Amino acid sequence: MDGYCLRNQLDMAFEVFNAMVSKGFAPNVFSYSILINGYCKSKKIDEAMNLFRQMLLKGLIPNTVTFTTLIGGLFHVGKPRIAKELFQKMQACRVIPDIQTCAVLLDGLCKNQQLAEAMALFQHMEIFKLHLNNVIYNILIENLCKAGQLKSARELFHSLSNKGLQPDVKTYTIMIKGLFSEGLTSEVNKLLKVMEENRCSPNDFTYNTIIRGLIGNNEMSRAIQVFHEMVERGFSADASTAELLVDLLVDGKLDLDSLPLIQKLL
Repeated sequence: MDGYCLRNQLDMAFEVFNAMVSKGFAPNVFSYSILINGYCKSKKIDEAMNLFRQMLLKGLIPNTVTFTTLIGGLFHVGKPRIAKELFQKMQACRVIPDIQTCAVLLDGLCKNQQLAEAMALFQHMEIFKLHLNNVIYNILIENLCKAGQLKSARELFHSLSNKGLQPDVKTYTIMIKGLFSEGLTSEVNKLLKVMEENRCSPNDFTYNTIIRGLIGNNEMSRAIQVFHEMVERGFSADASTAELLVDLLVDGKLDLDSLPLIQKLL
């Protein structure tokens, strides 16, 4: 079944499931969870919920993976209310949420414009006795930046060391993008120095973020310098950055000395 689900052949997976039942094999939580995951990934949430109800009718208790998968699937199709109700049901069933459950909840709430509720959940995570990781912080920092709440994003970023965590390359890149969005290029430069001091090397995503941020803040010469550095380190411009550079070149806003390097993007 898992193989069929991975190939998005859900009808075949369901046939295998039904064949098991017809031969007298009682599907277990694992079997149901495989199918539920397949349906959620294909955004067939009604089918996934039907299987979930079927599990309950058969006296099976869904596990953490089952609940987490369904909660994520519900958020993904824009049904945050039902997702939150399912989380409450999870606790009522005494199924303990893990760090992945919380990450899915936070991400889902943020993507459904419920940042305040996500922050409230974050404040109560200690109830679950979970060790928060960078994934959790990255979700919140990114969405705080997107919401223009840079002060709160900064506070979370600087609190990492107090929690025994260090920013990873994604954390730094998220903060860099947030600072650029507020026009704080000097603060970006300081953060890049801190990043270097902490031996956290920028990746292609970081470089592309910096280049776009510099261009957005009208620092063209610096953007080209970073572009050269990116290429020298073996990274490439992504489609958005390449398109932006080409447009600027066509509009005469970039030095023609950059032409040979930019031509490599085409």
